[in-house]
Amino acid sequence: MAENPTAGLTQEDDDEIVDYDSDGNPIPPTTKKIILPLPPIDHSEIEYAPFEKNFYNEHEELGSLTGLQVVELRQKLNLRVSGAAPPKPCTSFAHFNLDEQLMHQIRKSEYTQPTPIQCQGVPIALSGRDMIGIAKTGSGKTAAFIWPMLVHIMDQKELEPGEGPIAVIVCPTRELCQQIHAECKRFGKAYSLRSVAVYGGGSMWEQAKALQDGAEIVVCTPGRLIDHVKKKATSLQRVTYLVFDEADRMFDMGFEYQVRSIASHVRPDRQTLLFSATFRKKIERLARDILVDPIRVVQGDIGEANEDVTQVVEMLPSGSDKWGWLTRRLVEFTSSGSVLIFVTKKANCDELASNLIQEGYSLGLLHGDMDQSERNKVISDFKKKNLPVLVATDVAGANVLLGLG
Repeated sequence: MAENPTAGLTQEDDDEIVDYDSDGNPIPPTTKKIILPLPPIDHSEIEYAPFEKNFYNEHEELGSLTGLQVVELRQKLNLRVSGAAPPKPCTSFAHFNLDEQLMHQIRKSEYTQPTPIQCQGVPIALSGRDMIGIAKTGSGKTAAFIWPMLVHIMDQKELEPGEGPIAVIVCPTRELCQQIHAECKRFGKAYSLRSVAVYGGGSMWEQAKALQDGAEIVVCTPGRLIDHVKKKATSLQRVTYLVFDEADRMFDMGFEYQVRSIASHVRPDRQTLLFSATFRKKIERLARDILVDPIRVVQGDIGEANEDVTQVVEMLPSGSDKWGWLTRRLVEFTSSGSVLIFVTKKANCDELASNLIQEGYSLGLLHGDMDQSERNKVISDFKKKNLPVLVATDVAGANVLLGLG
């Protein structure tokens, strides 16, 4: 340190020449190492143990429904379902036939009745079928794949030392990864199942140790999971339940090859669930390649805006106009509730936050350059309403909304 006090520090001048992506993260130079997908694997050379997929027994109340009643029920739930022989939608938790341990956790989490995506998604997943779920944020899709996943895991023999997970959930960002991990821990308590969150920005060593200690569930971002598999911190050989959440965003962020390589490394007879807010051509191709005879469930209209959110749009020509508009209305906004302000780049984030602090506002700041513990604290304080205002780069802010949803 005495000889080179600036070792490891980023030069401040760099800010002027570094571009940022929509998450506020610096865009890496082209010379930086890219996370390569996992190499191809020949499954015919591996002897996989058999496993059970189908745990669904149709409730007698559903058995008496006619075809017309099922169609009317799906219309009422705003569901469109396609695929071979989909199960009938359930309308109460009793129809899922979940055991008392899991139902206790569900009641404890203050669920009163299943959401539309859960009504149709849970019986599909419990049946062991592959599924494409198209649903908006806040639809309850996370629980729709977690509850059947727990039933699936509990039917299999316990993990032995050195074995990898039984279920893997892949998602695009660290905030979403942490959110799903929290839900897995909450419901996994029912059976003392272990979940590990694996994402960029977290400690590689701590994650590797948690993986090596053994966990039935791994929630991950694609690149970091690939890193751990390459370093042999974990293996995908025991995986029989595979979920890709927000697949469209993973593709937007350039993870298509990583996603495909993860799918290709898991045994071909696995159960796979794919969730997305949209169903563009690339997602359709992925679904065709990695799913087998899937049932497709669309809740609402594909790509629609969330009807529970009132949107008012005002177009302002310049930065000074935006600043004037914001400062005139911010007191009114904060008196009504929490305020989330999106900006494009990390530099804009810092500048706007600094200006608002000078005006006397208390606020939090969220962008990709912050370390994970700082991000977690800011998100937690904002959700608890300790901070009335949060200034965030686009994608990071959107993930806060997911956490609030």
